[in-house]
Amino acid sequence: MALAALGEELSCSICLNLYTEPVSLRCGHNFCRDCIVTALDTQEGSGVYSCPECREEYVERPPLEKNRKLCNIVDNFRSTQQKEESGEVLCTYCVDSPLGAVKSCLHCETSMCDKHLTAHNKTVDHVLVEPTLSFSSKKCSIHKELLKYFCSKDVVCLCASCCLVGEHKGHEVEPLEEALGKKKEKLRNVLEKMSMKKETTKKEIQNLQDQMRIAEEKADDEKKRVTALFEDMRRQLEVQEQRVLSEISRQVEEVSLSVDDLIKQLEIQKDELSRKIGHIEKLCNMTDPITVLQDQESDTGEQNVEESYVCDLDDFMISLVLHRSITDLITNMQLKANFNIQDAMDLDEKTAHRFVAISDDLRRASDTETQQIRPKLPQRFTTYSQVMSMESFSHWRHYWEVEVGDCGDWDVGVCYPSIERDGKESGIGNNNKSWSFCKTENEYGYLHDSRKEPLYPESPVQRLGIYLDYEGGRLSFYQLSDTIRHLHTFTTTFTEPLHAAFYIDKGAWVNLIGPVFFIKP
Repeated sequence: MALAALGEELSCSICLNLYTEPVSLRCGHNFCRDCIVTALDTQEGSGVYSCPECREEYVERPPLEKNRKLCNIVDNFRSTQQKEESGEVLCTYCVDSPLGAVKSCLHCETSMCDKHLTAHNKTVDHVLVEPTLSFSSKKCSIHKELLKYFCSKDVVCLCASCCLVGEHKGHEVEPLEEALGKKKEKLRNVLEKMSMKKETTKKEIQNLQDQMRIAEEKADDEKKRVTALFEDMRRQLEVQEQRVLSEISRQVEEVSLSVDDLIKQLEIQKDELSRKIGHIEKLCNMTDPITVLQDQESDTGEQNVEESYVCDLDDFMISLVLHRSITDLITNMQLKANFNIQDAMDLDEKTAHRFVAISDDLRRASDTETQQIRPKLPQRFTTYSQVMSMESFSHWRHYWEVEVGDCGDWDVGVCYPSIERDGKESGIGNNNKSWSFCKTENEYGYLHDSRKEPLYPESPVQRLGIYLDYEGGRLSFYQLSDTIRHLHTFTTTFTEPLHAAFYIDKGAWVNLIGPVFFIKP
């Protein structure tokens, strides 16, 4: 009985069970954490909160303080109770050799075997339950009566007296069986929703696993393709290397033949000169004037020796062959990598704001304090310092690169030709007709439909690569540095042709680098 009394003191007044994670209100009353949270949730919106036990009111939702000491006491008591209840519940009325109980009576707080239960069943108003030693949890801790009703407002089980007197008087209560039925119905609905959510989650997991499998298969294919590409590149590098080396060898052989021919000619000249030198020396030693004076061969001894010309290596031709070899290699690699070079992208001066300076080659746009003299045109931006490209993209995949300045604010992106040219809606990224990667006051981010999300690159962005997959609905930005890094990808369905678009302010500038690449599907 002492254990039962202690159990009542350690029971929550809401659920009437032993405390689970007991917490205290400022008034000093303790409750299970889940019980008091549920009770306070039901009071949400009423303008006031109150303690379910003493009804003390709080203007704001009261904080819950964990009662660690009570928690330890409950844990020790529960451990003791479980040890005590772990044994078989015996019949209360068996004296000599107690039999195992089949039912317990909450009214009498006794347990009975089959024999004594038959006699007890004659008392029809008693409540029989499965054998138990814990009768206190089934009765009201205040009135010691059976719990028969449920108060939905305070979320507690009540006895008949609780419904007539005390703080629950006037509350909407219902029999336990009806409340149980409603609770089970609610739980079944929750269970159904959770089951549906579980199935949906299961499908999502399966979908992600399928996507991962497809990505891994694609990665394997890409590895094989790249490996084959670089093997082919190495082979072609060797071929082109041999091509250039062969040209050098050809020129060396040509020079060698020329030198050999000249040497042969000079050897003949040398022999002839040696012969004439000997003849002249002989004449110089003669004393007969008639023979010396009448000798005509010696008169040819002073012939001019022509300067020999040796053809040199043609280093320009070697450079030309090297250039063509590299060009052919790059072109071939671009084709194998599905990159086709298109025409260079040009800026459309007709769209440029009057404070945007455009270079003569239409490749560079910069912010300027000097107003440019330009005619008023419907396609010209008038609110923001912006400019669009002449070229548009309405199918396939494309790639281009942009260099950006270190200072000032800028946007690099794309837009539809139907974008507004005046007003706040005309800003790149400030509408649903444009997408951009931007820098504002040294902070980076991506912008669309006036929603900006920050990005934090590891180093300042100086060069960008933009990849557009029109049919696939993908627009990706890459930071081109020693290590290429993906910055962000927009996914959508494009409905109009797209132009490259740029915003520049506070001394900023952008420069289009290289050609636009068309990438085969």
